[in-house]
Amino acid sequence: MLKDKHGKNLSAAQVAQKGLNRLSAIWLELVTGFLWWGVGETPLHHVRRFFYRLAGSKIGKGSSIHMRVRFYDPRGVHIGEDSIIGERVVLDGRAPLIIGNHVDIATGAMIFNSQHDIRDAQFSAIEGKVVIEDYVFIGPNVVVLPGVTIGKGAVVGAGAVVTKDVAAGSVVGGIPAKVIGDRGLSEYSYRLGRARWFQ
Repeated sequence: MLKDKHGKNLSAAQVAQKGLNRLSAIWLELVTGFLWWGVGETPLHHVRRFFYRLAGSKIGKGSSIHMRVRFYDPRGVHIGEDSIIGERVVLDGRAPLIIGNHVDIATGAMIFNSQHDIRDAQFSAIEGKVVIEDYVFIGPNVVVLPGVTIGKGAVVGAGAVVTKDVAAGSVVGGIPAKVIGDRGLSEYSYRLGRARWFQ
């Protein structure tokens, strides 16, 4: 009789399901590895966008993803129109990651929607949908944790760690991120424009 990692006996159906899950995980690792090492190093937005869409990401018109972006399951990543994802950003698609229109995410930001439960004896994963609404700016090296919604027009300052929802139009910063100001706008009409082709 086969046992799981906790010593519990497994039925034949459970063994078969675990085998399928393992094959699926290996396939996903191959896909994300190709996106990271192959596609992510290609210095053409159009080529990268083609492969990210082919891998299952939804990417709106006019949006661009800079080089060396890391996807954790591209199938869960949805990006609106006219949004820019900077270099070396982590986009976690293990649960839904919804990025709106005209969103600017700067270099090195990490957006996670899965983490370990440190209070669980099995150290199980906890997943939570992340929503980044229209006209948000996320500064360099920001960390966004699972289950967070960042409201329309909000600004997250460089290096902040976002652990809870951010109100629309607010400016937050720090660890953990707290309100440090207000954007002072009720209407937004700008477009981010064309990104550099070879970045």
